[in-house]
Amino acid sequence: MDPDTKKCRESKPHSSNSNGSKCSHSKFPDEALEKVLSFIDSHKDRNTVSLVCKEWYNAERWTRSNLFIGNCYSVSPEIVSRRFPRIKSVRIKGKPRFSDFNMLPRDWGANVHAWLVMFAEVYPFLEELRLKRMTVNDESLELLAKSFTGFKALSLLSCDGFTDDGLKFVATHCRNLTELDIQDSVAVDVGGDWLTCFPENFSSLEILNFASLNSEVNFESLEKLVNRCKKTLRVLKVNESITLDQLQRLLVHAPNLVELGTGSFMQELTPRQYEDVGSAFSNCGKLRVLSGLWDATDLHFSVLYGACARLTFLNFSEAVLQSGELAKLLAHCPNLRRLWVIDTVQDKGLEAVGSNCPLLEELRVFPLDPYDLDHQHGVTEQGLLAVSLGCPKLHYLLYFCRRMTNAAVIAAVKNCPNFTHFRLCIMNPGQPDHLTKSPMDAAFAAVVKTCPKLRRLSVSGLLTDKTFESIGEYAKNLETLSVAFAGSSDKAMVCVLRGCPKLRKLEIRDCPFGNAALLSGVEKYEMMRSLWMSACDVTMKGCRMLAREMPRLNVEVIEDEGSDDGAKAGKVYVYRTVAGPRRDAPPFVLTL
Repeated sequence: MDPDTKKCRESKPHSSNSNGSKCSHSKFPDEALEKVLSFIDSHKDRNTVSLVCKEWYNAERWTRSNLFIGNCYSVSPEIVSRRFPRIKSVRIKGKPRFSDFNMLPRDWGANVHAWLVMFAEVYPFLEELRLKRMTVNDESLELLAKSFTGFKALSLLSCDGFTDDGLKFVATHCRNLTELDIQDSVAVDVGGDWLTCFPENFSSLEILNFASLNSEVNFESLEKLVNRCKKTLRVLKVNESITLDQLQRLLVHAPNLVELGTGSFMQELTPRQYEDVGSAFSNCGKLRVLSGLWDATDLHFSVLYGACARLTFLNFSEAVLQSGELAKLLAHCPNLRRLWVIDTVQDKGLEAVGSNCPLLEELRVFPLDPYDLDHQHGVTEQGLLAVSLGCPKLHYLLYFCRRMTNAAVIAAVKNCPNFTHFRLCIMNPGQPDHLTKSPMDAAFAAVVKTCPKLRRLSVSGLLTDKTFESIGEYAKNLETLSVAFAGSSDKAMVCVLRGCPKLRKLEIRDCPFGNAALLSGVEKYEMMRSLWMSACDVTMKGCRMLAREMPRLNVEVIEDEGSDDGAKAGKVYVYRTVAGPRRDAPPFVLTL
């Protein structure tokens, strides 16, 4: 979008845009401009629109109803409330991703409460709130439930801090709720009684997900709720406490499900019960996504066959399957686009994926136990090669393994050159090519050379600076890079920062990168969302130099060894912000 060629509205014949150039005035009224902008949903496109000129800036702010905040500390609630007066839907991300690996102390921050206080005052018409890696306590859920009479959707992804009481507030007071999605969240003392709090006339739920809540469930209340919402419910994901027999009863009440997360399969059924469960699955004619399947084995798979042909996504990340069990089920799933499995399927299981899933676009292979370094099973380069040969449409890969070869990766990306996400995690740090014992440089050089659409990359294994030279030279669309136990010198990080123009998130741990590497990105960091460095060679002095040079960045150090200039900065989190240093930093977080 060229600001010099865009016309502004009639209110000002010559208004300056953000670059100081002039906009000639427009012949269409304010209402027409706002109507056009209301059709733009992408937050990136809207951000671009707001930079054209003052008139477009104002029109965009008055028509924006959806707000995305990629870092809850990049802006303050007060700034948001002044900028956007008509927000109905908010999505906020909190803690950095490494919190998923217990690398952030408890009480680090990212509490949503201050945001909710502002929302309650400025956006009483708020309808949707989607949070990721945020702390959400019961007080916050009570405020949410009682402040927004038209509230419809709550999504808590990898959140923590709430209990049964908080969920009771939501169930009791959110009378128009259509979505309650609790995924991979850590709740404390959550029982199943919150399901009894939905009003007897409540019937609007479209999405109900409590799969990650580790508690017994009041099944009678759940069954009544599903029955009342039978016309609208399209996503139902229950937890491990739900038995097969109970699942069958729920499916009878939910014929319109598109996505189902089952409970546990650890139950002995009579032949008649097996027949009833299989019939219930067969009658779910709209079902496309299946997950859960705790304790499932090939003895249970026959009940699923009636629904398999329509499935496009199978999530076995909670099911410890062997290769034969996976192969038996995949033979009935010709339309799969996405598949998540645990590495217990081994290479034989992945060979079955290559043989049965020609339409597959996404594969994620998780480790059964990432901390068991003596574990000799799992998947290898042979499994990766088999999948790439049989699944030419594959463009998203997350692959945890204990060994890999350059040749296998080179062949895989040649077979599947459209990768946008390539996340190879060799779990033994510094592992070389399994056969040649050489560094894995050639593998990742092939990835960035062969896959021009690559947006996210995770590298691992024995890597020298050559890998990062290739990334800087070829990965021109890369947005997120994760690095662990890799590189030879500061040069590696310098190559990435100078060579990847679209880089937005850089995550580094246990690498020999020091102050020179950190300071080489001074001009880059304001265009990025964040930088994370832990267990590297950065010192407090280097962090202070960065903070002085770039005052619009928050440079935070999680203190491990003290704050002397010569002390190493154990964990460094750098992010751009318009709000200044955060006000809720705990004592162990030093903001420079």
